[in-house]
Amino acid sequence: MKRESKDFIYEEETIWEVVGEGVRRQVMAYNDQLMLVKVAFEAGAVGAPHTHPHTQATYVVSGLFEFTTDGHTSIIKAGDCVYIKPDVLHGCKCVEAGTLIDTFAPMREDFLVCP
Repeated sequence: MKRESKDFIYEEETIWEVVGEGVRRQVMAYNDQLMLVKVAFEAGAVGAPHTHPHTQATYVVSGLFEFTTDGHTSIIKAGDCVYIKPDVLHGCKCVEAGTLIDTFAPMREDFLVCP
């Protein structure tokens, strides 16, 4: 079954889902092959280490983050990006409050509030 978002997605009409202490996300756009998600972090919030079978690219819109992926750790800031291979352990800690744009291929079905 093919699933996809509307053609135009407006921030003020999109649900924020709390996904951890100091972390919330908005699923912005998707189809079966791709998903774009906005994630807002408060300073000190943690994206717990985890794996998933999806390819992921994360763009830092604002803030400062300590990211670990595939055993390597780096500080990234606005304008930087992280590439995360499928099935690789990764996570982050927010050093200064900020927002990330996560993209996944294929889409993360587990992120859909209303499948």
